[in-house]
Amino acid sequence: MDPDVAKLVREERLLEAAALAGERGDAALASQLYERACDWAQAAAQALAHGDAPRALALAAEAGSESLAERAAALVPRQVAGATAAGLARRGHERYAAMLLEANGHALEAARSWERAGHPVHASELLERSGDPAAAARVLESALRRDPAAWTVATALGALLARFGKQDAAVRVLQRVPADVPERREALVHLVDALKRLGLPRASADAAAELIAQGGSLPHDEPDRKAPVHRLFGRYDVLREAASSPSARVLECTDVLRGERVAVKVFAAWDTHGRGRDALVRFEREVRTMRVLDHCNIVPMRDYIPEGPAIVLAWMAGGTLERMLGTTGALVPARAVEIAAGMLAALGEAHRLGILHRDVKPANVLFDEAGGTRLSDFGVAHLGDLSTTATAGLFGTLSYMSPEQRQGRPATGRSDLFAAGTILREMLTGERPLPGEPARLRPSDVHGELDARHDAAVSRLTAADPADRPADAFDARSALLALSWPATSSTLVTTRARVEREPTALPRTGRVQSSLDGTLLDTWTGRFIERIPVSERALTRARAFVRADHPALQGILRLDHDSHAIWLDTPCGQPLGRSLAPAERALLEGALDALHAVGGVHGRVDARHVIVDDSGVVLRSASEEDSTATVDRDRLALSRL
Repeated sequence: MDPDVAKLVREERLLEAAALAGERGDAALASQLYERACDWAQAAAQALAHGDAPRALALAAEAGSESLAERAAALVPRQVAGATAAGLARRGHERYAAMLLEANGHALEAARSWERAGHPVHASELLERSGDPAAAARVLESALRRDPAAWTVATALGALLARFGKQDAAVRVLQRVPADVPERREALVHLVDALKRLGLPRASADAAAELIAQGGSLPHDEPDRKAPVHRLFGRYDVLREAASSPSARVLECTDVLRGERVAVKVFAAWDTHGRGRDALVRFEREVRTMRVLDHCNIVPMRDYIPEGPAIVLAWMAGGTLERMLGTTGALVPARAVEIAAGMLAALGEAHRLGILHRDVKPANVLFDEAGGTRLSDFGVAHLGDLSTTATAGLFGTLSYMSPEQRQGRPATGRSDLFAAGTILREMLTGERPLPGEPARLRPSDVHGELDARHDAAVSRLTAADPADRPADAFDARSALLALSWPATSSTLVTTRARVEREPTALPRTGRVQSSLDGTLLDTWTGRFIERIPVSERALTRARAFVRADHPALQGILRLDHDSHAIWLDTPCGQPLGRSLAPAERALLEGALDALHAVGGVHGRVDARHVIVDDSGVVLRSASEEDSTATVDRDRLALSRL
């Protein structure tokens, strides 16, 4: 040892001794002296100068010097990298062990170290580059389980899933990233593309608008790159979109496990304003209904996927009756009755189990590859409930709705028979039905082989009074099959009724008419209505009434976007002018319980809002806003009536 350096060491002037040793070219001694003085960074620098990279890395780790560690890691000989990394890990320097392993090409070992060091995103990137995306996803998922609010990790996981075709899973992860965190913008970049690839243009556009509002830029498409096959839920390869509605999309897919074509019906009410709840309830109702129905004339359900949510149905290659009627017009009588008999057989089985379809129409009648008739879309069906009144959701299919449903009276199995009879008449005559208008043509007017017996069988199905219709679907089916229906047709008239009608099949007159006393009549349904302006509080109250679904609550008919108004059913009768009878009080208590159970309150339980008629009592919706309304106040107000 240099005498001057030794003298400084004896005097415990270690930093001065180390600096002097370094100046005189003894880097090894300088590193040791700096280490004794606990100056880890200088010790690491001198170790590097001496060429001892493993020791330099260990000292840089103690110092927490990222730059020194990177320089040292690059110089550690490959043959000792593993042992050096193990030593670093034992001393708690997992991050620097990972750095060393990555610098020496040990990607998998480095990924494990990065994960243990608390850097799951980088660990995932290494695993993905190493060709193991499944392991990369597991690392991120594990990190999210430990910290569900790790939004950087969530964004990385969503992007990874999207890159490898798991668009549905990617959307679920990315949508969790809150709007008020910095990671939201990056999440939106991947969310826009994932939603677009799932075939959800409205949702993708909403996400794109939010991204632009946050100052981001839209991802660029790559038209030259061949688009990959999109696989849903791990086993369904999407071929095309077959149909869509505001609440669901039907995708033609290949089930890669069964090797068959299927229809995947995905709930798609991507509504950021919370208006998709009623549609979701309808979708879940369809799942419950399909689980108990197993009949050769009903489209079979293959699977239910809660995380979609989605229903997997057998694929109906023959298309819909609506498409058939749109291209052929009137059918030959034998084929029309064959289709009607299939519908009635399906309805008979559903009714036997206590299920009403409530939305029988040509679009819901499908055909398999052999041309067999299959009834579908039980989303409006009710299990074990034969008294539910029609709701606003059915206004689009008024042409096939029974008179009692249009008037707001309870639906029964005979209501479904009316719809089936209306479809049979349309198949035989080619005339599109219009709500509230009598048919212009009888089957015998179109087909020369048919006579009054055939006309009577169809008229019995479509009788205005439910009591005049067949007792049940099996009776109706037997009555039709008891007659001879020719397989050929000598058409007597040219059936242009379908193309002459308005394509929307709606009345040409204005829908709402006002009488002299100010009462409003919905001419499409023949029901008297009330309209209140749309506001957040009014919408909240209306949704609560719909979800409560109690007969003693005023009916909510529809949300009219054109006039910005909510339509309500006008209850018959007069405001309460006496004390409530025990049965009436019990009915209103049940109505309030149902309303409170779904999170709603009334706020105006008084004599003016209780309407009494011969059939009972109805609690009107409160048009006035009351911010002080509570459950307890509702119950107290009822006790005073």
